[in-house]
Amino acid sequence: MRVGEPAGVSEDTMALNLSNLKAPKKANENKKRVGRGMGSGMGKTSTRGHKGQGSRSGSSLMRGFEGGQMPLHRRLPKRGFTNIFRTEYAVVGLDRIAELVEEGTSELTLEFFQKRGIIKGRNRLVKVLNNGALTSAVTVYAHKFSASAAKAIEAAGGKAIVIGSEAAAE
Repeated sequence: MRVGEPAGVSEDTMALNLSNLKAPKKANENKKRVGRGMGSGMGKTSTRGHKGQGSRSGSSLMRGFEGGQMPLHRRLPKRGFTNIFRTEYAVVGLDRIAELVEEGTSELTLEFFQKRGIIKGRNRLVKVLNNGALTSAVTVYAHKFSASAAKAIEAAGGKAIVIGSEAAAE
């Protein structure tokens, strides 16, 4: 290692210029060619071993096959239910809205939430929940509000505006 060189980096691992570039290890090796005689080291049984299912032509086993024993994925019980039609909402709490209002914002739209990274993805649905206190008036646009969150926003002098169902269908 030279003076001024970063720790853990040696000259042979670092390509300094085009004259000392090297291919990665094993990049120039040929593909394994089986069944090409005894001198190749992969002759006779062609790396398949002796007899058995894996030595026969056309042999392929399903993923998780355990030699005829009941596979693990079939031994374990099935649990629960996954609703494929479930609608997921990005949750925004009143405590987070209160922080944004303190920064000088009076109108919170979906675009504002996206710019701040509060919701990710363009077509995410937003639901506002009541987990915190709101003291100043603010207009909040969202797809859903919990009943207590809507009351808290209106009690602080603001508006809770529900975005129409056409945006929710996107």
